[in-house]
Amino acid sequence: MPEWLVEEGIGESRAILIEGGDVLAARLEWPGHLSAGEVAEALLVSRRAGSPRGTVRFASGEEALVDGLAASASEGAPVRVQVTRSAMAETGRFKRAQARACSLPVRPAPALTESLSANGLPVRTVRRFPDDPWPELIGEALDGVIAFDGGALVVTPTPAMTLIDIDGTQAPRALALAAVPAIARAIGQLDLAGSIGIDFPSLERKDDRRMVDEALAAALDHWPHQRTAMNGFGFVQLVSRLERPSILQRVRSDPAGAAARLLLRQAEMVSAPGRLLLTVPSSVRTAITPQWESELARRTGRSLQWSEEPGLALTGGFAQAVTP
Repeated sequence: MPEWLVEEGIGESRAILIEGGDVLAARLEWPGHLSAGEVAEALLVSRRAGSPRGTVRFASGEEALVDGLAASASEGAPVRVQVTRSAMAETGRFKRAQARACSLPVRPAPALTESLSANGLPVRTVRRFPDDPWPELIGEALDGVIAFDGGALVVTPTPAMTLIDIDGTQAPRALALAAVPAIARAIGQLDLAGSIGIDFPSLERKDDRRMVDEALAAALDHWPHQRTAMNGFGFVQLVSRLERPSILQRVRSDPAGAAARLLLRQAEMVSAPGRLLLTVPSSVRTAITPQWESELARRTGRSLQWSEEPGLALTGGFAQAVTP
């Protein structure tokens, strides 16, 4: 049976769904922002007269778009709401979180382990993932390129949808069919949702297009979604429920922050004795907050030393133990 493994990291919580050594899906949460499931009192800061929609501000100062307002709700008054979608950082704009007026009891958003348990699969918290796939997953999310036998996917978040382009040297039908398992893996491992556009190679024959449609349906039969049939230009659109940013969107919105969290994860696992020396590019050093630094020192019981190397690649930082 598939099992969720969870790591409670510094500045993030992360999870992978594994079965037989394969990573079927992954999740990534960064605290500090509204998350789906939170129920709280918020201030109604604006609404159009007679409209059920408006904008609310939470105690943290974060704002969300709200729906389902009662006719009696007035600007400046508190209203109880449930967050239905986290905020989304996209190229060129920031989409506020979404919420809906409700009468539910106030509660924080469910922790990652709690939300994963709701799916009915076992959940276990571990110190480190076995056969650690996390650096590769984050590297693919930052790069957006996922190789498969005979080609590669290029995955790009846009304001309208996440786009998956397929590139390779095989004949169009063979390339399209070879890409289908990689697409299914990318959707799970990058936690893609919402509107997803797939640009397959153009296939002139209807039978070829139908063959790819059927292969895609079989590969995604475990994932609740709707999809269009492939058109004559090879385009397919998938739509699924959207509650949070994908791993792709999270790391692309803050690459230095993602690299910083990855480095702290590596530093936490150093076993040799001595002070911890962290060698980092300047942008990653800037992204590491004093709270994260203190938490690393607390978890490891070590003093920390930093070396900034401006020429290092974003994910080229490393941690090692040093002695006086």
